[in-house]
Amino acid sequence: MTTRSETQPLAAPRSMRTVKKVFVLTLAVGLLFSVAIGSLRFGSLSFTTSEILQALLGSEDTLAKIIVLDVRLPRMLVALMVGANLALSGALLQSVMRNPLADPGLTGVSTGAALAGVSIMLVFPQWGAFVPFAAFVGGAIACGLVFMLAWKRGIDPIRIILAGVAVNAVFGGGTSLLSILYSDRIQGILMWLNGSIAGRSWHHVSLLAPYSALGLIAALLCIKSANLLQLGDDAARNLGLNVNVARVTLSLVAAFLAGISISTVGLIGFIGLIVPHVCRLLIGSDYKFMLPLSALLGSLLLITADAAARTVFRPVELPVGILMAVVGGPFFLYLLRKGGAYRV
Repeated sequence: MTTRSETQPLAAPRSMRTVKKVFVLTLAVGLLFSVAIGSLRFGSLSFTTSEILQALLGSEDTLAKIIVLDVRLPRMLVALMVGANLALSGALLQSVMRNPLADPGLTGVSTGAALAGVSIMLVFPQWGAFVPFAAFVGGAIACGLVFMLAWKRGIDPIRIILAGVAVNAVFGGGTSLLSILYSDRIQGILMWLNGSIAGRSWHHVSLLAPYSALGLIAALLCIKSANLLQLGDDAARNLGLNVNVARVTLSLVAAFLAGISISTVGLIGFIGLIVPHVCRLLIGSDYKFMLPLSALLGSLLLITADAAARTVFRPVELPVGILMAVVGGPFFLYLLRKGGAYRV
């Protein structure tokens, strides 16, 4: 019979790990709140925190109120939702493919969603309301193609990367072809193609919010399946998981999260790669904690990047997608150097 003294040394470290994870999540919430306030404060015009609070809570129509409520707040909320969506999408894809280098960009989901979105915006602009749905379908098709090309008696990390490169090339070529064929219309979506949150308004917030809420709920419902898939197909089956159904479900949720984000702000890469990897370093790979932390850090990263993109090079405003590529590219090379492509 096991005594209390024998079980206490095992229970204590587990309890300490849980406390650490909760502390990291709480710290992430605090940092996100601070960065969100900072993004409202700084820009072409800077305001104090008291001016920001007065603009948000006061009834008087001041310059700060107009700028904060009509320009910066909706832009910040869009960055918050898109950052969370892309980070969740990357985290789910990494579980599905058991590859820490999987993300919506490297697996073709982003380029598939972008091609579908560009097709609607350039060829059928009168169907603009269907861009989110089209982006989701395009991302799902691209993800399915990567699966089919990479599958050979199981999923191999190297084949996933190679298949993702191939799918990215094909769908990226399709986007470039449409850009040439409809060059008279391309100027209107040029910022979108480079990933930009500039000009996003309350209309975009109201359009994106319900989709993001649905995607977040769906992602949280996938936590158990994501944890089991990390154990490998055989172990997951022995624990009662239908591996094929779970893999398809998680891939569809990931494609949905990436598609709705890309349809709103365009191509922003590397968030789905960087954020889940950082989360694993901080709190481990348990999706019960890692998935919420990914959403928080994804929002934190994109809000910070957007604030830097519009302030560092003033008066020129860079598309945030370009800034994320500059930061994410070296990080991706670091992961390759560390051998991340070979670790599950």
